[in-house]
Amino acid sequence: MARLKRKKALRALLIVLFFTFFGGMFIRQFEHSQVYHPSRESHGDAASLGRAFEDAHFEADDGVKLHGWFFPADASSPRRDWAILQCHGNAGNISGRLGQFEVLLETGASVFAFDYRGYGRSEGAPGEEGTYRDAQAAHQWLVGKGFGATNIIVLGESLGGGVGSELALREPVKALILERTYTSIPDLGAEVFPFLPVRLLSSIKYDTRDKLPRITAPVLVLHSRQDELVGFHHGERNYEAANEPKMLRELEGGHNDALFVNRERYLDALEEFFKSLE
Repeated sequence: MARLKRKKALRALLIVLFFTFFGGMFIRQFEHSQVYHPSRESHGDAASLGRAFEDAHFEADDGVKLHGWFFPADASSPRRDWAILQCHGNAGNISGRLGQFEVLLETGASVFAFDYRGYGRSEGAPGEEGTYRDAQAAHQWLVGKGFGATNIIVLGESLGGGVGSELALREPVKALILERTYTSIPDLGAEVFPFLPVRLLSSIKYDTRDKLPRITAPVLVLHSRQDELVGFHHGERNYEAANEPKMLRELEGGHNDALFVNRERYLDALEEFFKSLE
């Protein structure tokens, strides 16, 4: 009888372990699929902007080969020694953001956009630490190009805000711009999936708000009250957590179209911030 009970107990334990293991795998796959939406498909070519550019090929410190586009500023621009390092959002790749690069170039600074591992023409598969390494490699590429580290302005778009915030802790930068950025992935996930114990189960953090008090570079927060995905309160809380000097400027439109709904407001906010840096 005792032997039979031990067998039943062992069987029950194995069943629990089986469902715990495969349930955990399912949760991790679901979490990853919600955070990262990479695409290898090309949606445009840098040459379509009709200006000089460079295809950049470089490596992260763990050997993953990465790709980006570098658009130099006009030689006559007073900000030709500045570079905007764009850390893009969670979906697509840099080929779908040509309109954004065109607007950023209007500031008079150079623009360097790169794809995280697993996106576009970059090798590998995305992950939190991997994206941090990729941003560091892009920063180092710009330094190797001749830009002073403190002349590099990091612009993090949505997911890229979490990446850019970590970069501003790991490397010296001129400034950090958070465009439509969440306070953290668990915070955002708890709002999107209120019926799930997101904070308990989340393994992907990108905790922007936690990092901001340790960032000494000037910070600009750009957010729209009409953002249907990352609510305006995320921008407000990020602004509150940041050190001075800092700015909070409102955009218009939804999460994915704020840049183009009011292009002038977007550029005015950048110009005001850039003048403060001068």
